Amino acid sequence: MLDVVKKQLENFHKNQPEFHQAVQEVFEDIHDFYTDHEIYERFAIAERMIEPDRIIQFRVTWVDDSGNVQVNRGWRVQFNNAIGAYKGGLRFHPSVNESILKFLGFEQCFKNALTGMPMGGGKGGSDFDPKGKSDLEVMRFCHAFMEELHRHIGPNIDVPAGDINVGTREIGYMFGHYLKVENQFQGVITGKGPNFGGSCGRTEATGYGCIYFLEEMLNAHDQKLKGKRVIISGAGNVALHAAEKAIAEDAKVLCLSDSKGLLYFKDGLSDKDLKEIKVIKTQNHGALKDFKGTAGEYKSGAEPWDIECDIALPCATQNEVDDKEAKKLVKNGVLAIAEGANMPLTAKAQDIVMKAGVIYGPAKAANAGGVAVSGLERTQNAEMRSWPLQRVDQELREIMKDIHKRSIEHIERNKEGVYNYRKGANITSFKKIADTLVAYGVK
Repeated sequence: MLDVVKKQLENFHKNQPEFHQAVQEVFEDIHDFYTDHEIYERFAIAERMIEPDRIIQFRVTWVDDSGNVQVNRGWRVQFNNAIGAYKGGLRFHPSVNESILKFLGFEQCFKNALTGMPMGGGKGGSDFDPKGKSDLEVMRFCHAFMEELHRHIGPNIDVPAGDINVGTREIGYMFGHYLKVENQFQGVITGKGPNFGGSCGRTEATGYGCIYFLEEMLNAHDQKLKGKRVIISGAGNVALHAAEKAIAEDAKVLCLSDSKGLLYFKDGLSDKDLKEIKVIKTQNHGALKDFKGTAGEYKSGAEPWDIECDIALPCATQNEVDDKEAKKLVKNGVLAIAEGANMPLTAKAQDIVMKAGVIYGPAKAANAGGVAVSGLERTQNAEMRSWPLQRVDQELREIMKDIHKRSIEHIERNKEGVYNYRKGANITSFKKIADTLVAYGVK
C-alpha cells in the first residue's frame, strides 16, 4: 500500500512537499491496520483518499487605495465530503499555494472525523497579504474573493471558516458580500460575529481546545498542567488564547513569538501583559517589539525552542520545528508537545520527540477545537438560536475529551508508557472515512 501511495504522489502530485508529508504520515501510521482489512484495498481506498474531489482556482482582482488594480490568486480545495459537507478554513498569506492547501484540506478530513461531527474536509485561501493594507483594501479584496467563491459554497455543500490572517473582520466582509450576491442569510461560513449568526467562543476555540486536549494527555500520563513551564510560538489567535487558557489553569507561560522575534517572560506572562499584547496584535496589527511592558524581554530574531520548558505549544505555522529544534526541546527536558498550528513539526522532528518518549499531541487532534466550535456554529444557525458562552465552552471541553478518547481507542502504550497519539488519531479518523466510502460503493 505504501508503494502505491508513494507512486501516486510522485506521478500526479509533483513538487508538493507539504502535501506529500501529510499523506505519507497518515499512511505510514495506518499501514498495518489497512493491510489487515482486505476490503480497503479492494475498494482502492488509499488511492481515492489521496485525490481531492475537486480543486477550484480563480483570479481575484481588486483596487487598492491608490486606484491601482491588483491581481491575486484564490483557491478552494474540496477534498472529501464522505461524512458531511466540506468544512475548513480560508488562509490569506503570501505563502499560500496548492500544495499547502491540499495538505491542509487532507488533514482537515481526519481532524473533522475525530470531532464526531458530520463534516467533510476542505481548505482554501489566497496569496493575498493583508499586512500593511488598509481596512478598505482588505474589504475590497474580501468582496472580490467572495465574488468568485460564492458560487461554490453553501450550508450543505461547503462551509468555509477563518484561518491565518482571516479573522472576524475578514469573515464579516466576505459574509456581507455573500448576502449581497446570493440574497440569502444562511450558515454558509463560520467564524462570523455573534451579532450576525456567529458563535460565542469561536475566537477562543482553537487555543482553548488545544489546552483542553493537552490536559487530557497529561492526565492520561499522571501529570498536571498546573505549575508547568510553557513555551508558545506565534502571537496570533491560537497562540494568544492558548496562553490565556494556560494562565487560567495556573501554568507559567514563558514566551510568545512572531516573525520578527520573541517576547520572553522570565516570571511568566500575566493577564495584564497578555491584554496589552492582544491589543497590539489584534487591534493595531502590530508586532511583539511594540510591547511596552516592563515584565517582558524582547529578543529580535529569537525563537522559543532554546528556552527550558515542560510544555511546548507550536502555534505559528507548518514545519516551524525541524529536527534541530526538536533535539533542543528533548535536551531541555520537554514533557509534552501539543500542536496548535497545522503540522508545525517536520516529519523528522516528530520522529525525534516520539522516540524520546515525549507526549506528542498531533494537530489533527490537539487543534480541532476551532472546527469543533465551527460545527457548533452551524448547529446554532440551523436552530436559529445563539448559545451562551458557558454552554459553548462546556461543549468544546467535552468534544476535546472525546477526541482524546478516540485517539487512544486503537492503540496501546509504548515501552516508555506513552500513547502514540498520532497513530491513534490517524487510525480512528481513517477508519471512519474509509468505512463510509466502502458503504457508498464506488463514489
